Amino acid sequence: MLTPRPPSARILVAKLGLDGHDRGVKVVARLLRDAGYEVIYTGLRQTPETVVAAARDEDVDVVGLSMLSGAHLALAPPVVAGLRDAGLDIPVIVGGIVPERDVSVLTEAGVAEIVGPGATADDLVAAVERALS
Repeated sequence: MLTPRPPSARILVAKLGLDGHDRGVKVVARLLRDAGYEVIYTGLRQTPETVVAAARDEDVDVVGLSMLSGAHLALAPPVVAGLRDAGLDIPVIVGGIVPERDVSVLTEAGVAEIVGPGATADDLVAAVERALS
């Protein structure tokens, strides 16, 4: 059962790089919306810079990155660094295909949560809640 969240929590979800698989991120956006979050979806083929700008402009509480292309090590850390450089204290969650060997690299780079394949809606909401706390 999804735990409702006050509508004040805003989540930006984005697809970075050349990854054109958007069905999963659209499902995630809908699950988060149904859980009570306000969701902003940037669409496909974003850059770290456009994600940081959108996070700033939309005044979000969390950034979620959907990564299926294998470029998570090249693209997620620049988002975290860009948010920090912009003076934004916004946690970043990476969802998608992340090999176990890359989890520590992403967390050391500042990624707050990683949500892998097979995660349930409750797992997703729990990851967001942990990132927000």
